[in-house]
Amino acid sequence: MTQLPQEMPNARQKLGFLAAIIGMFMAILDIQIVASSLNEIQAGVSATPDEISWVQTAYLIAEVIMIPLSGMLTRWLSTHLTFVISCVAFTLASIGCAMAQTIEQLIVLRAIQGFVGGAMIPIAYAMSFKLFPQRAMGGVQALIGMVATLAPSIGPTLGGYITQNASWHWLFLMNVLPGTLAALGVWFNLRIDKPDFSLFKKIDFLGLMFLALFLGPLEFILEEGPGDDWFDSHEILSLSVLCFASAALFFRRALRVEMPIVDIRIFKNLNFLIGTFLGFIIGIALYGLVYLVPLYLGTVRQFNSLQIGETMFVTGATMFFSAPIIGRLSGKVDNRLMLGIGLLLVGCGALLNANLTSESDFMQFLLPQLVRGAGMLLCIITATNIAMGTLAPKDISNASGLYNVMRNLGGAVGLAVMDTIRDYRLDYHWNQLISSVNEGREVVEMQLIQDQKQFAGIVSDPLAQAVSGIYNRVLVQAQVLSFNDLFLGLGAIYICSLPLLLFMRKGNRAGAAGH
Repeated sequence: MTQLPQEMPNARQKLGFLAAIIGMFMAILDIQIVASSLNEIQAGVSATPDEISWVQTAYLIAEVIMIPLSGMLTRWLSTHLTFVISCVAFTLASIGCAMAQTIEQLIVLRAIQGFVGGAMIPIAYAMSFKLFPQRAMGGVQALIGMVATLAPSIGPTLGGYITQNASWHWLFLMNVLPGTLAALGVWFNLRIDKPDFSLFKKIDFLGLMFLALFLGPLEFILEEGPGDDWFDSHEILSLSVLCFASAALFFRRALRVEMPIVDIRIFKNLNFLIGTFLGFIIGIALYGLVYLVPLYLGTVRQFNSLQIGETMFVTGATMFFSAPIIGRLSGKVDNRLMLGIGLLLVGCGALLNANLTSESDFMQFLLPQLVRGAGMLLCIITATNIAMGTLAPKDISNASGLYNVMRNLGGAVGLAVMDTIRDYRLDYHWNQLISSVNEGREVVEMQLIQDQKQFAGIVSDPLAQAVSGIYNRVLVQAQVLSFNDLFLGLGAIYICSLPLLLFMRKGNRAGAAGH
């Protein structure tokens, strides 16, 4: 029976763990850091609009394949060696991205960057459970939770700032120094376990192929589906068949081979099953709100990246200042209660933004972001503790990979569904509003006359310009109403998730043991 650590790690181990957190931060940050700089990158590598979207998609597809593999790799190569190899490869791939001359080179290097960087995220999570005793887990998970939420929040704004003041190449070159420090810090200071190179002979490479053909197309479908009208696209339909067939073969093989690539039998643990499902739900808000709020501010309010960043900063600041308090409470208060409060806060924070207008700005987002920021950090810390708090130490690495990939898939599914619902509700509200806009109504006629007078002598056809102005106003109002629908839906999801807590046991790492 292998007991979990009862004492705090020494100074060198803490330094090594901090280095691992830096690596994790880089890997998460690089998902979104290119989001606001795609136009500049497109010009730099002479890409088409369709091609440039792959700079993000390639990273996400490769990352989601690697994350569940991390457990197998740590058993084979050891935790610290797997992390160091991933970190060094990530840093080299970042340099390659900066040096890319064509879009094809950049896409391949971004895929490599996402694949090797994906291992650092679950490994950092697993390290926390292997290094720290139960009494310290609150503060440690608060730190990890803050990193996991802050990185995607500041990614687009930081990327826009760097591109504006330097060049898009520095989006990748900025990884060199922290990547080097993270690799050296882990290599010299952390020795958690030993490699078992004999496991290489037992690696299920056929299962690995099925996993890649399952998760890779799934991520692509979720990324491209909303823009391609889902199954109206032959490409999406073909990939869906491949994804479904590969998933069936992967799960069948994972339950039959001696050493599966990913051990899905761990889902027999009810806490892990429900905790991972809640992790999926948390991913919807973690990535969905980071996407939804900037999208509203950019499309409806026409804010630039700096103004959007200033608005979004509230969430990051809330997490930063609440992390020490939440960390202390998580060691003293039942995590199920804290998770329930977190889900309620995120839900209420979303509902508070369900009454936006075309004039809503920083002040209308201030209170909701304060509420959501504290709630999201509560959810991430406590859901992780509960999901993995009743597992044996030998299962932690595998569980961490599964938990993180489900959270990422939650974000991907959430974004795809939100895009689809937004388009549907935009059409619905447009049809509802436009039917009441006709020249027979006095208010419409007066507006047309007023606008024609305003454009007289400025444009060749003042009437056409006036009609276009009314069209744009109706479109903006339809957009606002569709955003309100999405915030309402998000709030309902989190509040309706609360009953799941009744089926969970209190996570307690101190009481877990393994072989």
